[in-house]
Amino acid sequence: MLELYDNPSRIRVRDKFFRLYLSRDQIDEIVSGIAGRIDHDYSGKTPLFLGILNGAFIFASDLLRKLQVQSEISFVKYSSYHGMASAETVNRLIGLNEKVNGRDVIILEDIVDTGLTMAKLLEDLKEYSPTSVKIACFCFKKAAFRENFSIDYCGLEIPKLFVVGYGLDYNGAGRNFPDIYQLDETV
Repeated sequence: MLELYDNPSRIRVRDKFFRLYLSRDQIDEIVSGIAGRIDHDYSGKTPLFLGILNGAFIFASDLLRKLQVQSEISFVKYSSYHGMASAETVNRLIGLNEKVNGRDVIILEDIVDTGLTMAKLLEDLKEYSPTSVKIACFCFKKAAFRENFSIDYCGLEIPKLFVVGYGLDYNGAGRNFPDIYQLDETV
């Protein structure tokens, strides 16, 4: 169940209440900044963007529309979240179907939390011998991060909050909001 109340700074997703954290205008500005950096770094190249489903589909769509460099996109699907917590295991649900050997790959993720999903994807990509692999994420929870890789294009570092909207979900719901909302524990 999704509900938008008379105050658009507060929403309900399933059994939880959330308050506005980041507006769609702020999101657009962040995505434009990431696109500008990628355009600069990949001028004259054709990178392959690899979006991680389900969450990254909105970020990937917005980012690709802002890019000037020629590019291609594909998607993979990994699962590591249950409810409001990251699981300790990562399952590959949909694998890579694109030729990656000798390509510059930029992985697109909505949020890097513990980093377990990204670490699994990076491990899986090694067998395909890409020329380079970079990571672009919209949100990064540095306080929750437990892995040892760098994020090349980070839109926004956030504290250890639970957020929904702009592709981020709570038990599959809330991805469709154009703004990002944080869990409101005052309710």
